[in-house]
Amino acid sequence: MSYNARKRLDHRERSVERRDKMLNRDRSNDRATVEEVFDNKTRMVVFDLMNSGIIYELNGVVSSGKEARVYWGTNKDGVDLAVKIYLTSSADFKAGMHKYIEGDPRFKDVKHDTRSLIAVWAQKEFRNLREADEAKVRVPKPIAVKSNVVVMEFIGEKGVSAPSFKEQPPENPEKVYKVIVTYLKRLYKKAKIVHGDLSEYNMMIWKGKPVIFDVSQSVSTQHPLAEFMLKRDLTNVNRFFRRQNVEVIPEEELYKLVVGK
Repeated sequence: MSYNARKRLDHRERSVERRDKMLNRDRSNDRATVEEVFDNKTRMVVFDLMNSGIIYELNGVVSSGKEARVYWGTNKDGVDLAVKIYLTSSADFKAGMHKYIEGDPRFKDVKHDTRSLIAVWAQKEFRNLREADEAKVRVPKPIAVKSNVVVMEFIGEKGVSAPSFKEQPPENPEKVYKVIVTYLKRLYKKAKIVHGDLSEYNMMIWKGKPVIFDVSQSVSTQHPLAEFMLKRDLTNVNRFFRRQNVEVIPEEELYKLVVGK
């Protein structure tokens, strides 16, 4: 590994503490996050992404969950990146992965050790983002994936992510609802995937357009759970927009519209 890459990664660890302090995070949690996320193998993955020029700098945590941390990064041109690092220590995460991977024809003969499963999960998110983007669904554009790290477009500015619908409902919900329905159709008919966990928590508005994110659990339309997951997505979407006083499409009719029946 190059001296410059090592120096930048050391600088990144210091940046984590500075950035998280700005976001009102406790310093003890900062240190725990660095230790939990950046095990030796993950550090090597980040080194490789730096050496290849994909990441120049990694700053603070943007979002944190049981399964992953999302960091604000930049490339050498100063363009914002979202760097999602899946936790290799999450036992609960491993237990819940199988139902979304097994039965998806895109992923076969997957090893069941934790690191292999998480690497497949990261590949799965990257592929779902790519297929959604190719289907003209507004998602964070995928940039790179390696082991348990996914690099994608940052939806927001200067390390502050765009608000989710839960945090800030859209100002023009009728128009946005129509766009989301169009996205669901494109996901199903063109990308041939089902989001599987769509709600106000993983939809946002950025530069006037809705963006769908968190697609790691998305499955092929051939997956045994695809129909169930699609109907759950439609129920969640209609429930949210109904609360925004939108006259939504009845779910049975919406299902037929999305799948083309």
